[in-house]
Amino acid sequence: MYKEIIIGSILAVIIFLIIMGYNIFPVLLIAAFAGLLFFILKRNGMLSNLGGKRIVNSSAIQFDDIGGQKSAKQELTEALNFIVRDKDISKMGIRPLKGLLLTGPPGTGKTLLAKAAANYTEAVFISASGSEFIEMYAGVGAQRIRNLFKKAEEAALKENKKRAVIFIDEIEVLGGKRGQNSSHMEYDQTLNELLVKMDGLESNNLETKILIMGATNRVDMLDEALMRPGRFDRVVRVDLPDKDARMQILQIHTNNKPLGEDVELNQIAKDTFGFSGAHLESVANEAAILALREKSSCIGQKHFQEAVDKVMLGEKTDRKPSKEERYRIAVHEVGHAIISEYVRPESVSHITITSRDSALGYMRQKPEEDMYLYTKDYMESQIKIFLAGAAAEVLILKSKSTGSGNDYNEALKMVKRIIFSGMSDLGIISPEDISKNLLAKQCQEILKEQEEAVNQILEENLQSLSDLSQKLMEDESVNGEELRKYLKMQVVIEQG
Repeated sequence: MYKEIIIGSILAVIIFLIIMGYNIFPVLLIAAFAGLLFFILKRNGMLSNLGGKRIVNSSAIQFDDIGGQKSAKQELTEALNFIVRDKDISKMGIRPLKGLLLTGPPGTGKTLLAKAAANYTEAVFISASGSEFIEMYAGVGAQRIRNLFKKAEEAALKENKKRAVIFIDEIEVLGGKRGQNSSHMEYDQTLNELLVKMDGLESNNLETKILIMGATNRVDMLDEALMRPGRFDRVVRVDLPDKDARMQILQIHTNNKPLGEDVELNQIAKDTFGFSGAHLESVANEAAILALREKSSCIGQKHFQEAVDKVMLGEKTDRKPSKEERYRIAVHEVGHAIISEYVRPESVSHITITSRDSALGYMRQKPEEDMYLYTKDYMESQIKIFLAGAAAEVLILKSKSTGSGNDYNEALKMVKRIIFSGMSDLGIISPEDISKNLLAKQCQEILKEQEEAVNQILEENLQSLSDLSQKLMEDESVNGEELRKYLKMQVVIEQG
């Protein structure tokens, strides 16, 4: 409204001066130059009060609202107590912490932990991204760092708080190792300004105490000067949640959702090994969307299972392979499933030939428990499962297809893991000390041994492989329980 009035008034004055015969060209030239200068400064954050930084109300976020991350929350709470009880720690001669660095995979809750930390310390929370400080113009990034600290102090005074938490996400962009961009010194200048500001936190005479919190999943890229004690004093690891933590996260994200009586969140937690908190939130949300799409009054177990597949593999596609291709896909996936059940009973959760994203079909396993260490037997079992799809194709259809490419890549990764873990005939050896020819020969020997074992198992279960492939063609999907019942029935028939 006000902009339109001002623009209209300026235009009216210009028209009046032209009618009166005044030469307004110098005035227009000066005005254009001033407008251009204002635009450049505004674009680069020099005139912005916030400088691209966001003040967030974190009062609703508590540590109890974040599922899992027990060790991370415990370590954070201990570190934050030094700030909350500043009077007590000053008597012991303890220096207040200046910075806390949160590291871990994407989606594990680093930003939520930073917001909870601000609430725990009764501080204002200001968030920024590392990329906001990097510009091609010299000095702009350093100026934005100064504006960030100034805004933190102003926001704390405005809200009558004694503390402020500055959270910088993707801090590796801002705090990368110096000297790597020799043609672009702006990176180094911006980091130098941050280092100077963090050094000045201890001697800050203002009433506002500022805590810097950073988040990154590439801690190896950070400059050593930023990581030394006295700047980032604590490095808190935020890992992917284990089964119990996944259960807590699912409970939090389903509190406001109508769940059916058949829903077993414990089973969903088991099936989602390797999922982050963000993935689990998406599972709960997608399950609710699927229930709404079916006009169901509550969310059932089938909706959660479908949501897990969608988050893991993507949305269903409209691709319709030919009948011959669909049969090949069915044979391939049933081959995976039979070997999976053979090496680890009751491990198959779901088999389908429904296309999702780049996958034409898939067999999903359910881990019995979270694993962080792998034995040679376990890795050889996984190699068998990877090779089973192509082996089944050869056994039934007498040829392989390009659909086994990803399986072979995963099998090779597992084989190399065996070799470089000192579990092969080569003994303990490093990647640098082995020739390509010797590595290739050892990989082939391990793969051949596992492939022969797979072929023997599938030949013994040829009838089951053929019949289950036909069933999968008809039904498009088979769950783990149906698969196991069928395999047991076949064993009874053969023994009879």
